[in-house]
Amino acid sequence: MIFNSMHFLIFLPLVTIVYYVIPKKIRYIWLLVVSYYFYMCWNPKYAVLIALSTVITFLSGIGIELCREKMSNAKAGAKMVVAVSFVSNLGILVFFKYFDWILNNINQVFHIQITSPFSFILPVGISFYTFQALGYTVDVYRKEIKAEKNILRYALFVSFFPQLVAGPIERSKNLLLQLRDVDKKGIDLDEIRDGLCLILYGFFLKIVVSDRVAIVVDTIFDHYTEYGFVELAVGAGLFAIQILCDFNGYTTIAKGSACMLGIKLMDNFRQPYLAVSIREFWRRWHISLTSWFTDYLYIPLGGSRKGSFRKMVNTMIVFFVSGLWHGASWHYVAWGVLHGAYQNIETAIRELKKKWKIDTKKMIFSTRVVRTAGVFILTDIAWVFFRAPSCREALWYFRQMFTSYQNVSLLELGFQWYDWLLVILSILTVFVVDILHERGIRIREWIYQEKLWFRWLIYLAAFWCILMFGIYGVDYDTSQFIYFQF
Repeated sequence: MIFNSMHFLIFLPLVTIVYYVIPKKIRYIWLLVVSYYFYMCWNPKYAVLIALSTVITFLSGIGIELCREKMSNAKAGAKMVVAVSFVSNLGILVFFKYFDWILNNINQVFHIQITSPFSFILPVGISFYTFQALGYTVDVYRKEIKAEKNILRYALFVSFFPQLVAGPIERSKNLLLQLRDVDKKGIDLDEIRDGLCLILYGFFLKIVVSDRVAIVVDTIFDHYTEYGFVELAVGAGLFAIQILCDFNGYTTIAKGSACMLGIKLMDNFRQPYLAVSIREFWRRWHISLTSWFTDYLYIPLGGSRKGSFRKMVNTMIVFFVSGLWHGASWHYVAWGVLHGAYQNIETAIRELKKKWKIDTKKMIFSTRVVRTAGVFILTDIAWVFFRAPSCREALWYFRQMFTSYQNVSLLELGFQWYDWLLVILSILTVFVVDILHERGIRIREWIYQEKLWFRWLIYLAAFWCILMFGIYGVDYDTSQFIYFQF
């Protein structure tokens, strides 16, 4: 089941109504049942993997606390439990996501031909729920949270349906603590209203902006040898817009769905394309994954505490793993390594400015515009590696861009003039909303302060725009979110 489907539009209201009608003490059980149903609509047999990861990390949390209570060498025992949890869960992840890729690389390096005896498809969302469960293990080890004793409540933490398959990767200190209190909350109409507004905007991002832009992006990337600089530059730029609106659209719908149930999920995006540095970009993009790698990989590696060179090495390790996390392919690794190199170059420049006592704190408008544009271009270059099917194809894409002089009309890329007008207006809408949020102006809060008739006029207008300009219908294959494949 995906968010932009009729199935989900029936599923969510039903789940919400039952949630507030049934006795409060069994709410978490209801959410657990519907969360597993939500996942099993994709492939029932792979729910076993979520259950297995849940049991391993649940027992790990209890085991860590038992080590502290019963063992003389409690620290060593707790570390052993954490190691078993990580090896087990990462072993499952590697087997299902990377086994074939590793085997293919072995075949290429040693010029042999070993065929895989296994045949399976990648379990949707496995990277997300695995990292969420492992984060809980570390949090218990660090005494940041008490081990959960109710396995059903913990199972809900791992499988909570709004953020199950594409994040955000929630922390136990946020989501699990809220799930422990679902039996204490009454119905809050303001939260339901907020949730519905978030869902509405999420659908706008997904089916009006992302899925429409995808038509041009797919046309250009699938036939890049037929185009020149202008078309290929447009394709790369529009993919940057597509992936932002696609992923942020999912996150916004997830936050809205959870909000209707009285649960607040963390922010996963904060206007990333307004960043003035790559470092800032990663504080705004996929925040849950960035913070996960920072807390559970970068800092344990030593972070920035062991000198500049070690800091740069640790940064490259983190971004190498981040690229690999996104997919079992070298083009994802190249995307991650490129961002790691960006960060290290920025760090070196920042150190030089500090050494030469160049003040970089004050930034005038023109400087901010230039730096924001520069960050967008750099991230866009990396996105080509992300979107292309291989590193070779990405490099050929750039080669074609800078060596081909053939140009075609933009109207020959799958769009009519009114489609381009709609794309431009919808992208401008997203940009304006981001600018306003950057300045602390929340559109929803402004709408809530208006008269009832005006609020409903805005709601209906937004709903009409999605119905009129969204990409869907009987001749349209409902497009799953890009990050479902990770």
